[in-house]
Amino acid sequence: MESSQIQIEDEVVDELSETLEQRRMQELFQELKEQIKQDETLQEFKDQLLIDITDEGLRIQIVDRSGRPMFDSGRAELKYYSQDILFELAKTLGSVNNKLSITGHTDSTPFSGRPGYTNWELSADRANTARRALVAGGVRQQQIARVVGLSDSVLFDNEDPNAPVNRRISIIVLNKKTVDNIQSSAGQSDEPLIDLTQPTEAEQEAARERLESGEWLQEQEEPAPGELNW
Repeated sequence: MESSQIQIEDEVVDELSETLEQRRMQELFQELKEQIKQDETLQEFKDQLLIDITDEGLRIQIVDRSGRPMFDSGRAELKYYSQDILFELAKTLGSVNNKLSITGHTDSTPFSGRPGYTNWELSADRANTARRALVAGGVRQQQIARVVGLSDSVLFDNEDPNAPVNRRISIIVLNKKTVDNIQSSAGQSDEPLIDLTQPTEAEQEAARERLESGEWLQEQEEPAPGELNW
């Protein structure tokens, strides 16, 4: 009975904590809306700032509009006004204790500017650029919990994959549950690991035969020009 009582008390504490956190998210939501109304910089770009509350926490999306992108096409350097937006948001985001998640998104137009560089690399680089701007604006380094590039895998406008609004930076003020999930999934597990690099018995026997036969001494063909030899 004592164990059961403790468990019930823990559940009550967790529920109360979650309720208080939800209330704080709502207050932060209203605070950001008011900041956008009052701040001249944010007011000018209010049609590019989308704020909502998700299962992970409070989300701020800074989206591209036609003729007013956050970044030049195919580049990860912020436009001067995009930097100003992030600096202003950092004033409020840096005042909370919550961890932050920063995600970069692109549209579905394939990147063709550099061999081996795709929208995956571009979206990740843009997310990291946004992180640096937020930290420069007042967000603490230790607040950053996750920086991710998702390319065009999560479109804002599914009906038009190339729409400007799909190019965006998403900043989430994470709730405790999400932070715990991130840390637990990335932390060390007590479960035994399966070593997929361990050769099978057949592979070990084949390698032994090659070694004994001297086949491994034979010269290998050079890769053709432009062929990747991993």
